[in-house]
Amino acid sequence: MLHFDFYEKKLGPNATLHFFETAHRSDPLATLFMNEFNVVETCSDVNSTVDAYISSLRELRSGGVSLDGIGLEGHFTVPNPPLMRAILDKLATLGLPIWLTEVDISNTLDKATQAVYLEQVLREGFSHPYVNGIMLWTALHPNGCYRMCLTDNNFQNLPAGDVVDKLLKEWRTEELEGVTDEHGSYSFFGFLGEYKISVGYETRTASSTFSLSQGEETRHFSIQL
Repeated sequence: MLHFDFYEKKLGPNATLHFFETAHRSDPLATLFMNEFNVVETCSDVNSTVDAYISSLRELRSGGVSLDGIGLEGHFTVPNPPLMRAILDKLATLGLPIWLTEVDISNTLDKATQAVYLEQVLREGFSHPYVNGIMLWTALHPNGCYRMCLTDNNFQNLPAGDVVDKLLKEWRTEELEGVTDEHGSYSFFGFLGEYKISVGYETRTASSTFSLSQGEETRHFSIQL
């Protein structure tokens, strides 16, 4: 989107605009993202500064495109967490969900260092309120790993895989048990997601489900015995 203009040269200056229009016309419910690399990874790429990203997105919007999300590829060598946070904060002012779409760490680094840097990037992304999802770029080929892999060819964890397993376990609410107070209330802190709740009193029991989604206020859920 910011680095190349192949389609604009071949099809005209509004080629990208037409792509988004066609996609929206084909499926009005599709979530349309603008996706680019080197926006959140570095500040040394003049083609893809955060300001250039915002300018391009606004240009598409002014052309009538309905953009629903921000895609940041995330091909890191040595991450800069404060820079990453500042860029995410600036993009968050647009009020759109942000996805890290192709996170990896350069294979110019050894596997142990890859894992250390991967954890830094994942923690920074996961902790930001506007980052709604993270996808890893971990292509595995019979001839070897493209850039960063979670396992070897025998599917045994590499250090990066250990990091992902550790964080998946850490970022999950374990099974909780407790007793309500005198008002029949029970409180807990949990990660966003789907929950199943069961309540028992003497011989009576009740079960239900609820979603814990993003919001500034405490989520209240009532279940009747």
